[in-house]
Amino acid sequence: MTSTADLSATEPVLRDFGGGPFGIYIHVPFCATRCGYCDFNTYTAGELGTSASPQSWLPALRGELASAAELFGALPSAQPAVSTVFVGGGTPSLLGGDGLAEVLDAVRANFTLAADAEVTTESNPESTSPRFFERLREAGYTRVSLGMQSAAEHVLRVLDRTHTPGRAVAAAREARAAGFDHVNLDLIYGTPGETDADLDASLDAVLAAGVDHVSAYSLIVEDGTAMARKVRRGELPAPDDDVLAARYERIDARLAAAGLTWYEVSNWAATDSARCRHNLGYWDGGDWLGAGPGAHSHLGGVRWWNVKHPARYADRVTHGGLPAAGWEQLTPEEQYTERVMLTVRLRTGLPLTALTPPARTTATRIITDGLARLDDNHLTLTPRGRLLADAVVRALLT
Repeated sequence: MTSTADLSATEPVLRDFGGGPFGIYIHVPFCATRCGYCDFNTYTAGELGTSASPQSWLPALRGELASAAELFGALPSAQPAVSTVFVGGGTPSLLGGDGLAEVLDAVRANFTLAADAEVTTESNPESTSPRFFERLREAGYTRVSLGMQSAAEHVLRVLDRTHTPGRAVAAAREARAAGFDHVNLDLIYGTPGETDADLDASLDAVLAAGVDHVSAYSLIVEDGTAMARKVRRGELPAPDDDVLAARYERIDARLAAAGLTWYEVSNWAATDSARCRHNLGYWDGGDWLGAGPGAHSHLGGVRWWNVKHPARYADRVTHGGLPAAGWEQLTPEEQYTERVMLTVRLRTGLPLTALTPPARTTATRIITDGLARLDDNHLTLTPRGRLLADAVVRALLT
């Protein structure tokens, strides 16, 4: 691991970069309020004061993208076309349609987008409108991901979410009406106080919205969050593993019956084209540039990460170069570990040829235990194996 001052030294080890899909992730670090379960690199206006704002962030983003394009220009291989762009956060929709159009313009000014590029933005339902979605389509966005979490008001209250229960479904319909073929709704299950009936109501709402993609994540109480403090004080119970497993099975059954098939442990899509190509790039060990405060990049086995605070980020960019806090070249062992951790979660499975001889022996035992099966020489998780995916990974890496 090295400091940002040495980032130019990555050029010799970036020679393996290129040849595969290349994505760009843009991190928008701003939120109107902080959700109690969230440990992402985000900031409210009250937390930032006058030190940073979207108005100072956007020029810094342009500067970082220009510096990154300059770095790529020094590499021996030609800069690849960008196959996916993903604007996440935080709450990108706080920028408004015009602001998000400027973000995509900044990408286009420094990189070439592939003709069939997937361009996604996350959005909070409360900061969207029909005109917002129309503006995104005009700008060139092809996909929207909406944070729904739950259709139960009391569950949203526990999560400190500010949108009303029906707003996410309404926003999804507005996005479809604006011309988005690909719309995702995010769910969180296992929140303290959530019942089976609450989950069923959320699934009813998701399916009624007519979206072609659903992401569903079990609630994880992260250290340092407001929710973790409430659990520690006994104000909220910790999520129950058995309940989480039962809820996952319930979600999978309902979505499968509606024609949405799992393609990653926490993601379901109606068709192959509805799958999130950008996230598949992460899970398949692809290359991506991360821009914005705290964003991570991975290119040709080299990883770097930006400084986190928006004010410090803008200051770094203003004074020239990339705002990296540090970088590392992944060893073959580290690359192997990450491939096992990520690829085994995919429906397409992990090729047995990618495993070490001891891990192939372990894979045989995992199959015997009913946690996976062999499909075309790929280790693919069974429904029970998906519930124990972390245990499968640990076993393969032991």
